[in-house]
Amino acid sequence: MTKAIMVRRHGGNDELGYEDISLSDPGPGEVRIRHHAIGLNFIDVYYRTGLYPPASLPFVPGLEAAGIVEALGDGVSDFSVGDRVAYAGGPLGAYSEARNFPAERLVKIPEGISEKTAAAMMLKGMTAEYLACRTYRVKAGETILVHAASGGVGQILCQWASAIGATVIGTVGSDEKAAIAKQLGCNHTINYREESIPEQVMEFTGGKGVPVVYDSVGRDTFESSLACLSPRGLLVSFGQSSGKVPPFDITELSQKGSLYITRPTLLDYVKSTDQLRRSSQSLFEMFTSGKLEINISNTYSLSEARRAHDDLENRRTSGSSILIP
Repeated sequence: MTKAIMVRRHGGNDELGYEDISLSDPGPGEVRIRHHAIGLNFIDVYYRTGLYPPASLPFVPGLEAAGIVEALGDGVSDFSVGDRVAYAGGPLGAYSEARNFPAERLVKIPEGISEKTAAAMMLKGMTAEYLACRTYRVKAGETILVHAASGGVGQILCQWASAIGATVIGTVGSDEKAAIAKQLGCNHTINYREESIPEQVMEFTGGKGVPVVYDSVGRDTFESSLACLSPRGLLVSFGQSSGKVPPFDITELSQKGSLYITRPTLLDYVKSTDQLRRSSQSLFEMFTSGKLEINISNTYSLSEARRAHDDLENRRTSGSSILIP
């Protein structure tokens, strides 16, 4: 038996039950991982509420964790018992003390990176990698806009873009979060509670707008994001922490300058084992070179998953948060 968080029906934080579950030996192509740290992500809330439907109910949530390999299934040759490993992007089941996991979706943690840091950086960091390097290739000398700049993905994305040589404008909800964002790559910040985002962006860009907006907020920022883009600019809508983007008239894109919109997900950028390991390698290299700082702002025990979700949904966190089994 092992402890895990179980969701038996969709709903609020009270649907996160701390329970004993049975764990079989790893099957062919699997390893058993003893988790040392588990990443907390807003997508976990989407699965809990049913916005993103899991394969079935009940289920153990969580898409990101790091730990030690305890046992190998048949056919596993890339890993050994005792290896430090991490994963992000699924399958679901990370909110547990231990689990079986497909070896082809694992990566080894390099020396110099702790399990806690790996669990805090994998999903958010690989998201930042594909956003800045593949969904839109950020270039030195251009100005970009990142919403929720002090959040988990936001902090890493701002640092990544800054390392490339871009000027980064970040939106935040408080002066405290603005200070954090400026320490981690933002050249300019906009307090969305007090300032007009489009007006400030146009002031910072001399009326030109930006070629790309990275938006993880969704409903509350969608119209502002479009208003910040230069002609033929790209809105990258990769999250919806404030709710779904409402239906809109697609002709609005032509009226605002032949704009583009994409709704990417990490899973589509790390579908193959090769893609997964190349993305994680890029992330690890950015971290070990000193270009990225991973800020773990909150640490909870696994049994405190309800409180962790409450803090996340009510924007009481910044940077990365982790659960400790």
